[in-house]
Amino acid sequence: MPPRSNPTARQERLGAELRKLREGAGITARSAARAIGMDQAKMSHLEAGRVAVGGERVRALSAHYGVTDGALVEALATMADERVRGWWNAYRDVLPQSFLDLAELEHHATYVNSIEITQAPGLLQTEEYARALFTYMDPGRSQADLSARVEHRLRRQDVLDRTPRLAVEMVIHEAALRICVADRAVARAQLERFLEESERDNVAIRVIPFRAEGFGSPGYSMTYVGGSVPRLDTVQVDAVHAGVLLDDAAQLRTHRDLYAKVRDLALAPAESRDLISEVRQQM
Repeated sequence: MPPRSNPTARQERLGAELRKLREGAGITARSAARAIGMDQAKMSHLEAGRVAVGGERVRALSAHYGVTDGALVEALATMADERVRGWWNAYRDVLPQSFLDLAELEHHATYVNSIEITQAPGLLQTEEYARALFTYMDPGRSQADLSARVEHRLRRQDVLDRTPRLAVEMVIHEAALRICVADRAVARAQLERFLEESERDNVAIRVIPFRAEGFGSPGYSMTYVGGSVPRLDTVQVDAVHAGVLLDDAAQLRTHRDLYAKVRDLALAPAESRDLISEVRQQM
């Protein structure tokens, strides 16, 4: 089978983690390839996510590298054995790859924490809100492209109903509650959606009020996605044209600390519902 021309972020992540383990053990790609009966060129493709690898080979490589973290090895082996062709693949030639990567991340997530300052989180947006947002970002977008983006965003929200339950915590600034991306009717409906979703046992919404002191991250949004083990966590941050995925250990630590700092400024879920209700009445 020829190498993949466009590996997904998850496929690239598996290859990158195997490369890190090999380099950490001080073992050459040639030696690693020989240990599992593979040529060096194919090993390079494997570590770039361009060819598939099975769980048994992942375990064999990990043993060759002297890896003692059993939980990490099994998590990587599971990644290797999974051949999930998720619903997001239907959009492969329609939407940017970053859209597909985020949906796949959420599908495999153990938990999701997010910060939104000026917009409603994608997992909670109403159809009208999402449509207004995408239209504003690019008024010349074709109806087919617009419909695909809205449909994809709404389908991502199915993850909230999955089994086992996905734990989701969203920190939203009061600005996002008050900004009208369309008209007041759309804004009110979006606030009602927040109130409805906040009643779920797996969804926590915390609002940072305007009165909060010491908030130094205006305009910064992020989604922190928990992996099956902490080393496999991923952060998505917004860029100009698409989301950027970060998974370096130092980057993960920085964003965990940032999330904790911002969360500490937010109201508790019950107080947050009260503030959302108050803003809803003012719309």
